[in-house]
Amino acid sequence: MTPPGFLFCSDPLRPHRPDPQFGQESSAARRAGAQTALVDHDALLAGDAQGAVGRVRRDSGAYWYRGWMVPPARYTELERALAARGCALLTDAAAYRTAHELPGWYEAFTELTPRSVWRPLAAGAALPDPSAWSELAGELGPGPGIVKDFVKSRKHEWLEACFVPELGDTGRLARVVGRFVELQGDFLAGGVVLRAYEPFVRGGEARVWWVDGEPVLVTAHPDTPGQVPAPGLDAVGEAVRALGCRWVTTDLALREDGVWRVVEVGDGQVSGLPADDDGHRLFTSLLGA
Repeated sequence: MTPPGFLFCSDPLRPHRPDPQFGQESSAARRAGAQTALVDHDALLAGDAQGAVGRVRRDSGAYWYRGWMVPPARYTELERALAARGCALLTDAAAYRTAHELPGWYEAFTELTPRSVWRPLAAGAALPDPSAWSELAGELGPGPGIVKDFVKSRKHEWLEACFVPELGDTGRLARVVGRFVELQGDFLAGGVVLRAYEPFVRGGEARVWWVDGEPVLVTAHPDTPGQVPAPGLDAVGEAVRALGCRWVTTDLALREDGVWRVVEVGDGQVSGLPADDDGHRLFTSLLGA
């Protein structure tokens, strides 16, 4: 049986080479014994899925994607374009959306992650009346909260577009949501999520990489390189297996009361490794899956 391969994003300026961000990973995947191929991420985002996979050899087998984030609708087009070339994605479009967007993974992790509510909102759509956000926040109750979309927050604009000191403050909540949506622009993913704020201790997040329900690697979060906490994983593993997606990541942080919490879940194909990790251990695990 042909081992799985990896699809890496190509360099926009030199399309026959991998994007520099994934160059070391591409080399590591080949050292691990995997075949690799290149996908044109820009063409994919532009709606040209057939052109995006033009360098993938026909009937060359099944692949893990490894590259920049892709909106779920475009990922579906990628899956179809590969199928037309006799190839397949090992994470199908439904599984990608489930792990990539908070509404997909939240139910499996409800007891392990901050309470969350959300409202779909398309990029570029008019914002609803501020009372709509107040009504949504009412499901969380009083207290501080976080604003994000289905995939990302803007934590580096903490006071401007992320943190709300009191969710019951309708005006402040509407301003933070409005600024967040404005800054996200065309990159707004899915809609707006409100999360209850939980205070975490300093020391970085641990990113745990799961393949077929088993933790195969624990790394630093790319935002806190060099800091690799050692969280307990039993309850998280149960949630990952309940989610049912083959390759996912969980970002864990220690709450001030000493409880490990899941801050984020992601599809492993588009989750970042620390700069000093070329992915060889990860790719070896995926080849054996």
